[in-house]
Amino acid sequence: MNPDPIPVANPKAQFEAYRDEIETAMRNVLESGWYILGNEVEAFENEFASFLGAEQCVGVANGTDALALALRAVGVQPGDEVITVSHSAVATVAAIEQIGAIPILVDIHAETRCIDPALIEALVGGKTKAILPVHIYGQPAPMHEIMAFARKHGLRVVEDCAQAHGAEIGGQKVGTFGDAAAFSFYPTKNLGALGDGGAVVANCSETAENVRLLRQYGWKERYISVERGVNSRLDELQAAILRIKLRHLAEGNVRRRTIAAAYKKALGGGEIRLPSDVPGTTHAMHLFVIESDARDSMRSFLHGLGIGTALHYPQAIHQQPAYRGRLRGADKLVATDLLYRRILSIPLYPELNSQQLERVCQALRSWSDRE
Repeated sequence: MNPDPIPVANPKAQFEAYRDEIETAMRNVLESGWYILGNEVEAFENEFASFLGAEQCVGVANGTDALALALRAVGVQPGDEVITVSHSAVATVAAIEQIGAIPILVDIHAETRCIDPALIEALVGGKTKAILPVHIYGQPAPMHEIMAFARKHGLRVVEDCAQAHGAEIGGQKVGTFGDAAAFSFYPTKNLGALGDGGAVVANCSETAENVRLLRQYGWKERYISVERGVNSRLDELQAAILRIKLRHLAEGNVRRRTIAAAYKKALGGGEIRLPSDVPGTTHAMHLFVIESDARDSMRSFLHGLGIGTALHYPQAIHQQPAYRGRLRGADKLVATDLLYRRILSIPLYPELNSQQLERVCQALRSWSDRE
């Protein structure tokens, strides 16, 4: 009998791990009679801000809205240019265009797979308003260099932390370096809801208040809009679930890094390129992404052994039909283009047990031996 397949992500396993706590929290919300922007949302906002070491947190409906509202809250207007990367979920560029701003693409550093700050200056022009670095896969982008550049040129910085809950630079958590930061709580994230959810984090009360206005029609008082806002609210059920999961986030991230260390040991010394260990940073290990010229063969080999894999992502943003040929900077993404021929994600989630981990490691060792 073939063993059960091991998926690349498993949000149901996390629900099962905390089922009693989650069901109790949900029942309390259902019985309260208050389902939108109530005590659970406020409590989660305070607790998540405290976890990050940030002053303010504002819950919103999803991570894409978090990016769009954060950009608006720091002053990005229609027609302004925002420098970001193509190596990200499409949400990064979609959020920029959602508010009428213009995405300008810069290449990544091949070692970290994050934005290369040395390449930003060539793209700055009269319409440049902000930089949007992405902490891809949980790897912190070089925020000290980015912030120094942004301050020198009078630019705003919004961090895309959708994959980086708990990642750190020098002991400081990402999301607290820029003018604002956006988080996603999609179910597969390190901190995942059981549905959609997001948040904007800021160390400026004015920025946070701007987001609070924008997330609910621009209301300062009920039904009276003082700004052109949207409907983007984190609901009470998801906030209650996130409060439970937040209590386990730090230990979950430790487990992720333990799994990653086992993978690195299994693959060490071969031709496969592994996630970088950047001195002074703590990787959140949202995804364990390897690089190989034989990516497709390796994927088929692992599939045959019941090991799930995924491509994060099948195409970079500038390569996708909706964006192909129309984004400035897309013709100079040498490192990005090379990366997308080689990347492969393998299973990584805290609930991966020791037997499953050994199965994956054995499969990786078997592949390396073939090489």
